Amino acid sequence: MNTHVTHMTVSPSGTPAALARAWLWLGLMALVGSGLLAILLVLSRTPGIQDIFPLKEFFRAALIVHVDLSVAIWFMAFAAVIWSALGTSALAWMGWSGFALAALGTAVMTVSPFFPGAEPVLNNYIPVLQQPLFFASLWISGAGFALAVLRALITTWPNRWLAEPLRLGAFLGALAAFFALAAFLWSWAVVPRIEEKIYYEVMFWGGGHVLQFQHALLMVLAWLWIADALSCPPVASPRALSVLFFVAALPLLVVPLFYLIVPPGSLAHMELFAKLMIWGHPYMGPLILLGAWSLWSARRVASSPAKSAFIASFTLFALGGVLGYMIEGVNVVIPAHYHGSTVGVTLSFMGLVYVLLPELGYAKAESCMALWQPYVYGAGQLIHVLGLAWSGGYGVQRKVAGAEQALTTLPQKIGMGMMGLGGLIAIIGGLMFVLVCLKIMAARKRS
Repeated sequence: MNTHVTHMTVSPSGTPAALARAWLWLGLMALVGSGLLAILLVLSRTPGIQDIFPLKEFFRAALIVHVDLSVAIWFMAFAAVIWSALGTSALAWMGWSGFALAALGTAVMTVSPFFPGAEPVLNNYIPVLQQPLFFASLWISGAGFALAVLRALITTWPNRWLAEPLRLGAFLGALAAFFALAAFLWSWAVVPRIEEKIYYEVMFWGGGHVLQFQHALLMVLAWLWIADALSCPPVASPRALSVLFFVAALPLLVVPLFYLIVPPGSLAHMELFAKLMIWGHPYMGPLILLGAWSLWSARRVASSPAKSAFIASFTLFALGGVLGYMIEGVNVVIPAHYHGSTVGVTLSFMGLVYVLLPELGYAKAESCMALWQPYVYGAGQLIHVLGLAWSGGYGVQRKVAGAEQALTTLPQKIGMGMMGLGGLIAIIGGLMFVLVCLKIMAARKRS
């Protein structure tokens, strides 16, 4: 029986821990801003309440910044936490420069909707506001994350490729991020300017799909790290785990090929990346099964915040995957799939935060609030996702609010009512996570 084959420790002193703490602060601040906007988003789509608070005009601008903060910024910031914690102390200047730029860009992005000319474009992956200040925030934060990715490719390079599966997973996640950033730049350089919504859709299409591989790789890494902390390491050896990480990352090899053989922005280019999602992610199946086995092995382990997050993460990610194969047409089944998958990633990161807090020099998260937070957040998102999936089956369209939803039948209203209720519960769960972390992290700062 293999024990602690994925075990990693992080010294609370030194550059890796200091950078990890800084990136964790940035991720939490992004979640705070995203959560405040989420309150308005849920109210703007909940039957009954939407008539009291006419937020239709604000909905799209708030949705854009909410998505960018809760997905683009939070996911990349926590990826940098992982890369910093598992990396060496080399190139500290690059790490701190990247953090400073990403923090500045995030701050600018957060205030950009309050400045004139913030015209929303609801494209996929990284929705934008047609406004110079918002675009400046993208370039600044993008430059910061690019520095973090480049440093990660150097500092997480495994010394023993088949003996350090977690560091290898972190490196492959950074490689996926590098390909995604390169795809964004390539598309920006060659895609001709066309009608705004279509232009930004195709601009972020390729890189956005590649980012999903980064998130999925790091989610599995988080599961394995949590499982090890729960004394339920995977049954596979380090060598087997490393090979499976390589297999999961194999689809990334075709990304440069797609850009070389098909013009970015063309229909064929977009279809290739859609097929990459369908046929590429199953390569991660063996790693996900190992995560499921570790989760089953943890059933007799004492309750803890990390265990709660592991259970909720796997449940939501599995549901999101199933819904992805049920999409027909442009309706709210799409965001149901999207929310399930991304919330699965978010919950895995939350669980890893609970594991990392003491390793980064903070106190353990042992409160009752910490124990139940993943279940509250996960249950809220589960109701939210099921409500969206139900409504999508009755034709409710995505990316609309208020009267534009045309909720004419009782099933439609029930489904969107579930969406609203679940969203509000999830907001409470997200707030619980931020409060738990801020209380523990602020106490260390005072000491």
